[in-house]
Amino acid sequence: MFPLRDNIPLARFPIVTVVLVAVNVVAYLLSIRHGGSFFGGPPNSVAVRYGAIPYEITHPGSHCELVSQPSAQGTLTGIACQPAPFRVGQPGVSGSPGQQPATWETVITSMFLHGSFLHIFGNMLFLAIFGPTVEDAVGRVRFPLFYLVGGLIALGAQVLADPGSPAPTLGASGAIAAVLGGYILLYPRARILTLVFIVFFVTIIEVPAMLLLGFWFLTQLYFGAVGLANPVGGGEGVAYFAHIGGFAFGLLVIRLLIGRRGPEPRSRFTNG
Repeated sequence: MFPLRDNIPLARFPIVTVVLVAVNVVAYLLSIRHGGSFFGGPPNSVAVRYGAIPYEITHPGSHCELVSQPSAQGTLTGIACQPAPFRVGQPGVSGSPGQQPATWETVITSMFLHGSFLHIFGNMLFLAIFGPTVEDAVGRVRFPLFYLVGGLIALGAQVLADPGSPAPTLGASGAIAAVLGGYILLYPRARILTLVFIVFFVTIIEVPAMLLLGFWFLTQLYFGAVGLANPVGGGEGVAYFAHIGGFAFGLLVIRLLIGRRGPEPRSRFTNG
């Protein structure tokens, strides 16, 4: 299912959402400037350098970098993390990495980087559809704070789920999950015009926001649980706990950011 738009009229132009989408797109284009590809995303070196790595966050003073080693199967590439002062690092890792951004910087930069064209397209689609309505409800000053703090909380949830992971976390999906959590609480009866694929049949239908976003959240819970049960390969490289943490944050705090709202409008997609 691909959401296309909702039926909530806006009181003003969603300038903050437009800026956030633009910043993410520009960051993606910059990340593939010196390697990678438009559809395949930035090179691994960029992801490791500017992504948020749980190991670095839970081991202050330690840094990770991309390394290559010759083997019988050819050159193998992986991520190695140096031991932090007075701590035990990854087994077999010694030496110091090259100059790296501070860990707190990567916590921010990671929210504006994406691993592929499909990754950023999906995230920006959801932000463009649900962001304007939430921005309209909370205001242009509070919305970017809500978005950024939601992203930080989402990253924290992912780090708690796998604190020793050397895999970089990339993407705005945690912050966008906070937006989705806020949206479903504010407008549970809103309707989303959605493109639906059923085998070879394609149609456009109205889907209740509660059903669409509720189903999305349940899938995150399911795959997150699968990842915990099967740490090797169970998560498929997706930060499900960032989605869960961001969504929960949006549900819990959105009411604190808004005043009284008017009643939800009836669907503007149907006649009669």
